[in-house]
Amino acid sequence: MRSFFGKYKLFAIVFFLLSCIIMYLFYEALQPQKKLPIYQPSMVNPELVDSTLQYKRKYHTIADFSLINPNGEAITQADYEGKIYVADFFFTTCPTICPVMTKNMAKIQLWTKDDDIFLLSHSVTPEIDSVAQLKKYAEEKGVDDTKWNLVTGDRKQIYELARKSYLAVKTDGDGGPYDMIHTENFILVDKQRRIRGFYDGTNAEDIEKLMKDLEILKASYQE
Repeated sequence: MRSFFGKYKLFAIVFFLLSCIIMYLFYEALQPQKKLPIYQPSMVNPELVDSTLQYKRKYHTIADFSLINPNGEAITQADYEGKIYVADFFFTTCPTICPVMTKNMAKIQLWTKDDDIFLLSHSVTPEIDSVAQLKKYAEEKGVDDTKWNLVTGDRKQIYELARKSYLAVKTDGDGGPYDMIHTENFILVDKQRRIRGFYDGTNAEDIEKLMKDLEILKASYQE
């Protein structure tokens, strides 16, 4: 008799656990799929948006570009066509936020090593950050150039990208010799060159959120 009740008790426990699992799976299946916003200039802090774009409500994408990586190769929007990527702005001699940002970019590079996720870091002091300087920096920081391009090139083009494409910088300017931008923003860009998120590249919690958002964005292309 004890053996019978023991078996019955075990069966009841197993049945209860299976029921809980099935109910959880049904609950998850019925939940709406998480989606990231598609950021337009009108949705972003006006301080970060050029006055010519502040009221733009749709169709904002990253503009065409042509810059140079540490291998002396031209990198254009075509190299990122149909790819999810994270962009930022830095300079190799920065003693404050840039080392932390680069360290966090390196973490993203490691965490996404098996994924089709790419990185793009723009130098805001291209007159200092030559190809040779970027190469040295890339080697020191463990940059995998199959996933992550550090780029230099025309200063005005880089500054216009920061202000009018990536909506990453609060200051105004013309990209001239006395202009300087300094931003901690990481920007998540989807396969259609649209902005899907902004993150503080120096903040550990924001980096964790970025990683979660990358998973959401990847999943959206598998539906």
